Amino acid sequence: MPQPTLLTVLLNYRTAAMTLKSAEAALVAMDGMAGELVIVDNASGDGSFETLLAEAGARGWLAQGRVRVLQSGHNGGFGAGNNFGIRAGLSDGGRPDYIYILNSDAFPEPDAIRALCDYLQAHPEVGFAGSYIYGPEDGPHLTAFRFPTIAGELEGQARFGPISRLLKRSIVPLAIPAATSRVDWLAGASLMMRRSVLDKIGLFDEAFFLYFEETDLCLRAARAGWATVYVCESRVAHIGGVSTGMKRWTRVPDYWLQSRSHYFRKNHGPVYAAGAACAHVAGALLWRVRVVLQGKPRNDPPHYLLDFLTHSIRNALTGFGPTLRINRAGPRLPYQTVPKSPDRRKS
Repeated sequence: MPQPTLLTVLLNYRTAAMTLKSAEAALVAMDGMAGELVIVDNASGDGSFETLLAEAGARGWLAQGRVRVLQSGHNGGFGAGNNFGIRAGLSDGGRPDYIYILNSDAFPEPDAIRALCDYLQAHPEVGFAGSYIYGPEDGPHLTAFRFPTIAGELEGQARFGPISRLLKRSIVPLAIPAATSRVDWLAGASLMMRRSVLDKIGLFDEAFFLYFEETDLCLRAARAGWATVYVCESRVAHIGGVSTGMKRWTRVPDYWLQSRSHYFRKNHGPVYAAGAACAHVAGALLWRVRVVLQGKPRNDPPHYLLDFLTHSIRNALTGFGPTLRINRAGPRLPYQTVPKSPDRRKS
């Protein structure tokens, strides 16, 4: 049986030094595998592309033919940048059997990439496989999830034990799986995808600038009959939030709100999306009542509920027509996550 071919896509946005460290780890993990690494600079505009190109040359990566450094020319977001790398394909014009996307702040252990590839090879019914992600200091990261629903929106915002127990099958973040298992969707920090699946369902929807693009892609795969699996044997260290600046947010950006709205409208229709928004607000209001009555820390970013309401009303006024479509990737070949409250305790 011929060895499968792999294309690893590593997306950079103003994190050149860290991207190089991630590339080093990826190349070690790809040792002995048939494939290439494509580093895509997503129009950083800070000299990243020139730095990456020079360093890749100085380290001999370019001469070895295992690494290419490309410039996307336009920052269309996470999905668009990864699509650019996927469409670049292999340098000989061949089409890889598997696509592996890796965050610039993620560092696979030496056998992490092979573990994902081996799993997909052994399980032809599985479309996507993702890694156990852990932080350098804070242990495992939540990267496995259920698909968002109206009930999940209420539970996630209410943060109230009785509601969570009642809606336990709708809680979006899953407990860290203790064994390799099927999940609804995985964060895209370390995710391997079967190319034949992408041929059928298309690449990342580029209407998502950032967040929810992996959710949407995994949902499309699930609807087409392809499973997504969390592979515990594949271990990847992840810092998280470096390119997005999420850890420094003082206000939830409009692109997160737009991505959330687009996900619900695209996949469930405008009426369901309105119901999800109402459930979100209802849960948030319940939480704020408890903040006042019980003196709990608010935890949400400043002005979050007002921003969410403003965005939802604007969408409702402009929006019971077709869902937003911007540069949507079609079914051709030439991919978090939801910001979570830092306190998920229920009482």
